[in-house]
Amino acid sequence: MVQFAVTLKDAEWTVFKDAKPIAQGMSRSEAVTLAEELAYEAEEAGEDVQLLVQDYIGELKARYSGP
Repeated sequence: MVQFAVTLKDAEWTVFKDAKPIAQGMSRSEAVTLAEELAYEAEEAGEDVQLLVQDYIGELKARYSGP
């Protein structure tokens, strides 16, 4: 399973893949769009995906694909 996450880190929205930052300094909407695109590509490649997105109050919402 591959995990993508969008969180606020050091006052910047950051996209993580498997706990490693891959993009930062974005608006929240840009970060969510990038994470969703990467998750879609991973799903198309046959991987199970977990997508975590932090909201503005700090709560994480999770979405999963696969079994």
